[in-house]
Amino acid sequence: MPVKKKPLVVVTRKLPDSIETRMRELFDARLNLDDTPMTPEQLAEAVRTADVLVPTVTDEITEALLNDPECKLRLIANFGNGVDNIDVTAAHARGITVTNTPKVLTEDTADMTMALILAVPRRLIEGASILTEGKNWPGWSPTWMLGHRIGGKRLGIIGMGRIGQAVARRARAFGLQIHYHNRRPVAPVIADELGATYWESLDQMLARMDIISVNCPHTPATFHLLSARRLKLIRKDAYIVNTARGEVIDEDTLIKLLEAGEIGGAGLDVFENEPAVSPKLVRLARAGKVALLPHMGSATIEGRVEMGEKVIINIRTFLDNHKPPDRVLPSML
Repeated sequence: MPVKKKPLVVVTRKLPDSIETRMRELFDARLNLDDTPMTPEQLAEAVRTADVLVPTVTDEITEALLNDPECKLRLIANFGNGVDNIDVTAAHARGITVTNTPKVLTEDTADMTMALILAVPRRLIEGASILTEGKNWPGWSPTWMLGHRIGGKRLGIIGMGRIGQAVARRARAFGLQIHYHNRRPVAPVIADELGATYWESLDQMLARMDIISVNCPHTPATFHLLSARRLKLIRKDAYIVNTARGEVIDEDTLIKLLEAGEIGGAGLDVFENEPAVSPKLVRLARAGKVALLPHMGSATIEGRVEMGEKVIINIRTFLDNHKPPDRVLPSML
């Protein structure tokens, strides 16, 4: 009796060892052992040869790539919650199923968001650099390195999904007043639990907040949601924290407003042109006006393993001719 051929699964980046081992057991898995990002040519070759592609946020799966006449893909099992790196509409039109890994990074991302909400007003990274970069520390002084307390301040959350709500729970424990803008209000029971005030108008909310947290996904509708016009509505002593996607903010305008002192500060874990980071932002960080992190919001061992486990479940379910639990459709975006 002939042995059934395993499907070819191409993984674009290095994943946790336990996940890669399980993939080798289940599939004909082609792994990326040195974690070098695939070139466009390598991605095109993968599309032509693989049954399943496992990309990450750094891999652009475009319409042109998917419209290759020799495209063999049946499933794109994204290793990530967002799918802004994939042309889901083009995949759907070609009969290619797309899945993602939702619900496993909520707490990790909310933790990092809260860390930046604390770090920026209290100047934590700026203070740490005094000790680690050979600067002169004159010793304790009543008026040195003064920041701002966050208790009693108003936090405006943009995007009140799972992550936004998790941020709100943490922030409320620190005494922040919770406000939010979303496509629609959350359920009354959630609003009551969080003591959250809904703003239908993003413009009105921005003009009144002390701290603004960006927690919405990047979609065509949210590209530069914080546009030049909207950024100018923000108060001079307010702070912006972004752990979602860099493209949600007009980064050039944000930089200009920070340089001019028109916005109090910013905590950024994501950037508009990743992995490139504007030299102007780096200079602002050295001047203590912003806190910068290299896209670490979801970077926990536990989270990455759970993401990999979801990818495997989605692939196995699909290959068993069932609907994957984390299927993404164009109508959902």
